Amino acid sequence: MAGHIVKEADLTEYSGAVSAPTATERGIGRDPKHGVSSPGGKSPKKMKSNGRMAGILLTPTGIILAALVIVPIIFLVFTSFTNFNRRSLMTGEFDMRGLSQYQAVLTDPTFWAALLRTFLFTAALVVGSMLIGMGVAQMMTKLGTVMRYIVTFVLIFAWAMPNVASSFVWVWLFQPKYGVINWLLTKLHIFGDVTNLAWADNTTLAFLSIWLLVVWQAVPYIAITLYAATMQLDPSSLEAAQLDGAGPIRTYWQIVVPLISPSILVIGMLSVIWDFNVFNQIWLVSAGGPGGSTSTIGVFTYKKAFINFDISQGAAISVITVAILLVITSFYVRNLLKSGEDL
Repeated sequence: MAGHIVKEADLTEYSGAVSAPTATERGIGRDPKHGVSSPGGKSPKKMKSNGRMAGILLTPTGIILAALVIVPIIFLVFTSFTNFNRRSLMTGEFDMRGLSQYQAVLTDPTFWAALLRTFLFTAALVVGSMLIGMGVAQMMTKLGTVMRYIVTFVLIFAWAMPNVASSFVWVWLFQPKYGVINWLLTKLHIFGDVTNLAWADNTTLAFLSIWLLVVWQAVPYIAITLYAATMQLDPSSLEAAQLDGAGPIRTYWQIVVPLISPSILVIGMLSVIWDFNVFNQIWLVSAGGPGGSTSTIGVFTYKKAFINFDISQGAAISVITVAILLVITSFYVRNLLKSGEDL
């Protein structure tokens, strides 16, 4: 028996001594010239070939981006330093004017009024759409499977509608004499007979109808994204809060919201950019009226460049708008870096 045990031990030592060669011993992962392993077991020649192939595959995308994004931006900035106008479109003639267009814009009181109007309306849109979207997302977590699918389908359908189509539907809904909203309000006897009410002729009502339209289009994306983020949370944290006596509202604001705050920040930043640049809905519903009182910076720029044909000044306004959005975005990026989140 002892001899049998000794033989098994000897066999174990022997098998360890003659074990299969490692990848390094077989030469796998070595540079064939210097015998030094390269990252990932690939030779520098192979890596260089892969890098060249990646460059070839990305070239069409780079050309498209340059043609559709980079070149127009360069032309926009260049145009803002000229007197490019309707005559320039026909003859191609223009003169360099330096910073005179920016000076004209920054000394124009209507520009500052449009900018202030844009900030206030953007804040109203972002706050409204975020709060309603968060509410819908939380509601979806309480629904059954069938009802949740129905709500999701309705949200996606509303989100998928083009801005122009939605705006025309909205104009019909709020149309004087024949509009469904006016008819419904009249039947409810809340404000009396409002059948002939023209929403677009009143600044407050025009902004209200546009606000409802933009929020209606923005809520689906916010709700579905935040619902997906909420469903990724650990249920144990919510159960612990309930055991401590926290109600549904307190649990949501003190537990759920902090946990999904990265998603809320991203959506909030995107909402600021999107709502700051809202144009189609305002132009198709009120055309910036009455008397320019609903003209945000987008509508103001469009009128300046394509109705008055002061293209160079419109370009200067666009450059200023981009600079403002870059400043706003920089605050968001800085907060991300401070919190250690990935960009």
